[in-house]
Amino acid sequence: MTLILIIVSYILGSIPSALIIGKVFFNKDIRKLGSGNLGTTNTIRNLGKKAGFVVFALDFLKGFVSLAIANFYLGDLSYLSIFGAAAMIGHMFPIFAGFKGGKAVATGSSIFIYLYPYLAIVQILVFFIVLLLSGYVSLGSVTIASIGAIYTLINGEGIDKFVISFMCIFVIYMHRSNIIRIKNGTENISKLKIKF
Repeated sequence: MTLILIIVSYILGSIPSALIIGKVFFNKDIRKLGSGNLGTTNTIRNLGKKAGFVVFALDFLKGFVSLAIANFYLGDLSYLSIFGAAAMIGHMFPIFAGFKGGKAVATGSSIFIYLYPYLAIVQILVFFIVLLLSGYVSLGSVTIASIGAIYTLINGEGIDKFVISFMCIFVIYMHRSNIIRIKNGTENISKLKIKF
């Protein structure tokens, strides 16, 4: 049953929300627009805020539903994060989109809300503070992933401790090109940035 649910979680994660929304409602392939990333930020920049919000919600549900299904069938396990990680990997490397997906920030966020709700609140606040001050969505994502990795390494228990911290580090790795652009001053700046 555990293996079956891991596969189900990966398949859920593999549903390319941004690609579906783009093709069905805009007749556009998001993979050919902007960064080509199947995520919220690229969707907002190329298809608008409403489309971006829908994509975020759908990507968020991938992780949350994966955990909820596993929790329902297997009970309160010490390794629930494995199913969330499978959904994240599905989002990053979707079988339905040539294994080229997004960076799993939305999907990963749902795991923290499910398993560490109080930490998730802190992460949300930190994300928006970093976004408003720097203008970089990617920097906000990397920052909260770093917080998640450090927190779970120190306070996590069992397998979850290592699974979640590893996935946080992997999310940071997926942002390596963004980090380089921030360093070079060529990263896109959000309109939400506060102008002092």
